[in-house]
Amino acid sequence: MTGNDVRREMVETDVRVGPNAMNALWMPFTPNRAAKANPMHLASADGAYYFAPDGTRKFDGVSGLWCCNAGHNRDEIKSALKAQIDVLDFAPNFLFGHPSAFVLAERLALLAPGDLDHVFFTNSGSEATDTALKIALAYQVAAGQPRRTMLVGRERAFHGVGFGGISVGGMVANRATFPNLLPRVAHLRHTHQPERQRFVIGEPEHGVELADDLTRLVELHGAETIAAVIVEPMAGSTGILPPPKGYLQRLRELCDRYGILLIFDEVITAFGRVGHAFAAERYGVIPDMICFAKGVSSGAAPLGGVMIRRPIYEAFMHGPQHLIELFHGYTYSGHPLAMAAGLAAQDIYRDDGLFEKARALEPVFARLIMELRDCPHVVDIRCVGLAGAIELAGRAGEPTMRAREAFLRAFHEANLVVRYTGDTLVFAPTLISTEAQLTEMFGQIARILKTLD
Repeated sequence: MTGNDVRREMVETDVRVGPNAMNALWMPFTPNRAAKANPMHLASADGAYYFAPDGTRKFDGVSGLWCCNAGHNRDEIKSALKAQIDVLDFAPNFLFGHPSAFVLAERLALLAPGDLDHVFFTNSGSEATDTALKIALAYQVAAGQPRRTMLVGRERAFHGVGFGGISVGGMVANRATFPNLLPRVAHLRHTHQPERQRFVIGEPEHGVELADDLTRLVELHGAETIAAVIVEPMAGSTGILPPPKGYLQRLRELCDRYGILLIFDEVITAFGRVGHAFAAERYGVIPDMICFAKGVSSGAAPLGGVMIRRPIYEAFMHGPQHLIELFHGYTYSGHPLAMAAGLAAQDIYRDDGLFEKARALEPVFARLIMELRDCPHVVDIRCVGLAGAIELAGRAGEPTMRAREAFLRAFHEANLVVRYTGDTLVFAPTLISTEAQLTEMFGQIARILKTLD
């Protein structure tokens, strides 16, 4: 019996999804009626591949959902989870705590650049961004600047689905049906300039001046009213927008000048996606907080958090020692199973040198995706690290449908798991992917594009 036969036999014994179950689940960020009419279920995974319920192997071109950076089904993480559940299923981190939460926090603090020495654990990226925004507001009060209540996001940004995240976020569809958002919010211009940045590998040469849009907001609202600016170092969910060269450094300078906190949302970029533990390291910019999730546990358990600079943490550590310093947290903050997965994932990243491997694979990834620039319907390609986007011309009167058709054909015909947003195909393979696997993936995408209406 071959390895594929064994995998098929294992998959076919899994839970069957009946019609009632299909109807019961409201799938997130999904056109439910279309998805349930033509299911694309993923039943198991191993390494760089998923397996459908019938055992068909499908290359994972998006690391699950930007999260399985170390690949799927890692023995090290499975062993850590099994060992943890045998010892401790749950312990509250309100007042009590348990050892592995402190150990993982220390590991991450040592990994982060500069004095980002403190960690507040959450369960997701959405919770991480809302947590960072709340810490920013609370910090300004603790620092004696209670007028600093405005939060600044950026157009085309995605910061999760909490009310804070969608308020500072700038993806129109995510905001349109939720009108009761936070009131004291402003937005910087996005950094996408297609007329100057088309088919650029890595960070564009043009666009650093867009950081000066913060000065416009300062002049309009007053620096003394702005608490924090939050940006993704690389805007991922909107279709891969790398930062222009010097943009993040300029934003750091302006925040320092005006006394504004700078938050990096690294839910996508952290843990190897751009070749480093954090994008802050790649770009040589130390923000005041870093939001992380996804890759921290390589997707094996829900886990997120916020890295916080030492002066911000210390601003809260005053007054009677028996009083709570920050009235915020989640029941599952620092859950023992999530901590076990996080520690095991960090060991893999270190022992396998995956961040270094991602840096070495980046030019290969860039070359292969850029080879598709002359395919039909392609209007732009963007890439940085192991993240890339192929933007397609939309069909008249049918927005998103050309990219959606390519996405469906990739799954059903080419056995690829990719993503699409609007009329853009998005790729973010695992850090363990090989050149041969990437060559095959982009070869199949080229074939699909050449036969796409």
